[in-house]
Amino acid sequence: MEDTPRPPVLAGLRRTYEGEPLLEADVAPDPIAQFTVWFEEAMAANLTEPNAMVLATASAGGRPSARTVLLKGYDERGFVFYTNYESRKGRDLAENPRASLLFPWHPIRRQVRVEGTVTRLSHEESAEYFTSRPYGSRIGAWASRQSAVVRSREELDARYQELAARWPDDPPVPDFWGGLRVTPVEVEFWQGQLDRMHDRLRYRRTGAEWTLERLAP
Repeated sequence: MEDTPRPPVLAGLRRTYEGEPLLEADVAPDPIAQFTVWFEEAMAANLTEPNAMVLATASAGGRPSARTVLLKGYDERGFVFYTNYESRKGRDLAENPRASLLFPWHPIRRQVRVEGTVTRLSHEESAEYFTSRPYGSRIGAWASRQSAVVRSREELDARYQELAARWPDDPPVPDFWGGLRVTPVEVEFWQGQLDRMHDRLRYRRTGAEWTLERLAP
């Protein structure tokens, strides 16, 4: 009997992390204020799309799914992104309105992880953002039945051209498209350090207040 092949050891991908210490005394009293500090530093570091975040969802039956989406706004109410409500993530969140977000800012040795509940934005809020998008993106929102199987690229392109001919100037807001807000109950800030002794500070919602905790790396 042949030996079962072993997965390769990716020794060449090992790296050392070293960053400024992340100390309780140095962070903001609430996670949104602290996120603003780090987000501005990520933008100042010229990261490619610092607003890119991994969105993890689960169906009602517990089947997980993750994908990268773009943060389009945030404030004390939470973190906002836009999508087709009939997509897989949209269906997951309709069944199970909880999500996790991850901002992987690897070049500056930082990550931010958010867990929270999810609600839809009002039609007015979604419409305001939709009308600010480029024309092609607005037609694309109509043309793509996101996550549905299509027979070919040609079918998708033909659908786009059909809708562009129908609305050559100003397509309306689709009723199946809009914004979602993740209202955080936990926000964790991760700063890489030497010897895998990373700094992890977690804000946890307790009533109307936030509790700050240090987690073991």
